[in-house]
Amino acid sequence: MSYFQGKAVLVTGAGGFIGSHLTERLVRNGARVRAMAHYNSRNDWGNLELLDQDIRDNCEVICGDIRDAYFCRQAVKDQAVVMHLAALIAIPYSYIAPADYVATNINGTLNILQAGRDLGVEKIVHTSTSETYGTAQYVPIDEKHPMQGQSPYSASKIGADKIAESFYLSFGTPVATIRPFNTYGPRQSARAVIPTIISQLAAGKKQIKLGALDPVRDLTYAQDTAAAFMAIAQCPESCGEVINAGNGQGISIGDLAKLIIELMNVDAEIICDNQRVRPEKSEVQRLICSAEKARSLVNWQPEYSLRQGLSNTIEYIEKNQNLYKTDIYNV
Repeated sequence: MSYFQGKAVLVTGAGGFIGSHLTERLVRNGARVRAMAHYNSRNDWGNLELLDQDIRDNCEVICGDIRDAYFCRQAVKDQAVVMHLAALIAIPYSYIAPADYVATNINGTLNILQAGRDLGVEKIVHTSTSETYGTAQYVPIDEKHPMQGQSPYSASKIGADKIAESFYLSFGTPVATIRPFNTYGPRQSARAVIPTIISQLAAGKKQIKLGALDPVRDLTYAQDTAAAFMAIAQCPESCGEVINAGNGQGISIGDLAKLIIELMNVDAEIICDNQRVRPEKSEVQRLICSAEKARSLVNWQPEYSLRQGLSNTIEYIEKNQNLYKTDIYNV
């Protein structure tokens, strides 16, 4: 029987990219999922709208704001496990609205931790990001690598991570931190590089506009990242730990674009668009994951190769081109 069979699980940020994949996987494993989406007047549930009807029918969807402490307390009530993914994540937008990142990523995390502590949840899995490491001082990057706030986004996530650490050390709150490297797959927005490339090619563009081509990233398929969340949640020894989730293989953005062009069997030129280039000292040049801790502690390792994952993502975007505005740069 699955660890999650019949278990009450709250997913914050369920309407987001990774959150929707995690919600789907939890439902298929028998969890009773309460899926938190960001409130809006259209009652739009984000990526939850794109899930199969049978998945949505087996979720309790609630809409609110992670910055509202009272709402968070009500959301956490009666839940055994909290998967905390709600966050502002777009790095370029963090240059424009850094205060929003502090309010959402740091204070929002505090709200969930305080509610979880007071209400006695079994486990909280807090979501970090490989961006907290900044440009690698050594590779592969393990969990002992120094953290560097090279963007307001990464600084806000460092703050959130440290709040989570403090609740474990100060109060014994059962919180573990997952630090995913770059996740990709179906339903990812065009603000991320892989959907940007695929959607432009699918629209017949002959010039693919990207930012810097030299940065190296470690790419993990969304289903593998969702599996890592679940492995960490059900491992008692993960409390108080930070755990990387990645493949351990790096690829430059330029080479990634060439691979996608090859997989889609099209001809296109890759050009650098200055408006997409980050400030020089803010750009993280190299991220390659050491996932040894994930393998040894929670028995997780990725199953999807880059080619497999990209092929699935290409198929999804080609079928859903209406979701992507290829003539607009998504900040």
